Amino acid sequence: MVTTSYDRLYVEFVYYFNIARDYFECHEVMEELWLEEGRHPLYQGLLQVAVGLYHYRNGNTSGSIKLFTAALDKLDNYPEDALGIDLGRLRDDSRVYLDKLARAEEQPFAFYDLDIRILDAGLEVWVEELRLHPPEPHEEH
Repeated sequence: MVTTSYDRLYVEFVYYFNIARDYFECHEVMEELWLEEGRHPLYQGLLQVAVGLYHYRNGNTSGSIKLFTAALDKLDNYPEDALGIDLGRLRDDSRVYLDKLARAEEQPFAFYDLDIRILDAGLEVWVEELRLHPPEPHEEH
């Protein structure tokens, strides 16, 4: 039984992050939600993690460092579990990524994806539904 309600855009964000690995679309859907929800810092922090990954995947290490740093500044203000996800683990994984980015010039490393560990079974059901029936990409602004 699904007991928690999540905004469709948030569910799409988790889908694009974990399943499609499309960090540009993560940005598109989360920015829309962030604006709708009054620019909530938690949403902005999640958006910035995705954009940090997007930048590194595209060879922009300095942009990635800036985004991960900004994301952690925001996400550190929230509990270990928030919005049905293991936010503590995402923060820890982001710190490891940021540490590697800071040393990337001397110790290059290959891009790798991060995962958002879902804690809420209801959110898991919604993300799985999107995996089975992927959403249409959002319009570019």
